[in-house]
Amino acid sequence: MSVAVVLMAYGSPDRLEDVPAYYADIRGGRPIRQELLEELVERYRSLGVGREAVSPLNAVTEEQRAALERELGVSVFTGMRHWQPRIAEAAGRALASGARVVVGLVLAPHYSTMSIGAYRRRLEEAVGDHAELRFVDRWGDEPGLHALWAEKLVAQSNYLSSHVVFTAHSLPARILEQGDPYRDELIATSAAIAERAGLRDWSFSFQSESATGEPWLGPDILEHLDELAAHGTRDVLLCPIGFVSEHLEIRWDLDVEAARRASDLGVGLRRVDMPNAEPALVDVLAALVRRAAAVPSVM
Repeated sequence: MSVAVVLMAYGSPDRLEDVPAYYADIRGGRPIRQELLEELVERYRSLGVGREAVSPLNAVTEEQRAALERELGVSVFTGMRHWQPRIAEAAGRALASGARVVVGLVLAPHYSTMSIGAYRRRLEEAVGDHAELRFVDRWGDEPGLHALWAEKLVAQSNYLSSHVVFTAHSLPARILEQGDPYRDELIATSAAIAERAGLRDWSFSFQSESATGEPWLGPDILEHLDELAAHGTRDVLLCPIGFVSEHLEIRWDLDVEAARRASDLGVGLRRVDMPNAEPALVDVLAALVRRAAAVPSVM
């Protein structure tokens, strides 16, 4: 049985001049506030000076794709939700390769109907009845993922004397009214990693809230830093478990904005390195695909 993998990520503009088109794609036809677009362009500009690519996400995703393909021995195609190559394009290439089974895997471990659900709907539409789709909905409970993050925490020399804050991208709070499991899954992953790393002093917060005019899941990392400082915390170690790759939400929201707030509060702030295409993460991804495909003989 021929198997192919569609590995999906959010996507990022390749050049500064691509940012308006990228933002328009995210907005999906909704009105664009000029000041928010200008703010996004400036963020990319500040992070991309002297580099052709304004974000490392696309390059990191390609490294992950290539490493996973080598590990599995089957074709792996990248599909971006908001940039090129699109999910539909990746699905088309998978089908053209002769795949009878397409495994869909998003580079985000925790399920929400607004995030992972959206990837799944696009891939289902693209694959149709041309092949069997086996989609990995969630993988935040993978022991290998917990071990990966725990090892990164332990690698920090004074991690046990720091207050560790696990973070993930926020979503509109209305998802809770729909019984969405996103927040619960994130807390469960945080607790599992903390236990594995022997942490006692840790908490969880959200980051990267968008200005949509509606309530988002909290606490936001900036507000959380305020609270921690008010209670005497003086050293914080960030662990962004909702992500696996370097990109704008890491480099700007944490390395710039959160670092600036911590400095103003007199709080030391560090974060662990992202897994990117490290072998430990590739091993986790490969295990997920093998389990979903249920045909280990071809891998």
